[in-house]
Amino acid sequence: MSQQASPRGTFLKIAEAVQGQIESDPSMTELPSAADLMRDHGVSRGVALRVFGVLQKNGIAEPVPGGRWRVVREGQHEDRRPLVDRIAAVITDDGLEVGAEFPSASALSARFDVSRPTVSKALDKLEAAGWLSEGRQGKVRTVRAVPSREGHAQQ
Repeated sequence: MSQQASPRGTFLKIAEAVQGQIESDPSMTELPSAADLMRDHGVSRGVALRVFGVLQKNGIAEPVPGGRWRVVREGQHEDRRPLVDRIAAVITDDGLEVGAEFPSASALSARFDVSRPTVSKALDKLEAAGWLSEGRQGKVRTVRAVPSREGHAQQ
């Protein structure tokens, strides 16, 4: 392939074009696929992937499980911490003390908009780490440790 067909910085020009599309279409929620970028701009998969990298670095897009990319707009303040960290933060966010009842898996599932099995896995990790008591059917989980400002458990 000649230098004219693929000059340096092609991925930056394509990233600018995609960013322009995003800015001009407020309803755009997903980026074009790599195949679409390859077809529309006549570039290789590597170039298309570099476009996604630039958009992610600039805070304009983020990867979504399954290979797609979603548009990130200003004002979207979704908490991107792992679920186990967000659930652990419930202790401090809700002002819970050692011995206090911890919300049920059902309540946490609704609060974080995830499935109960996903919440249960996170709760198992918090039990193993010593933050929560064991939870069983009919038995309410309780707080066993409260995080300090440094993120360490205080019992």
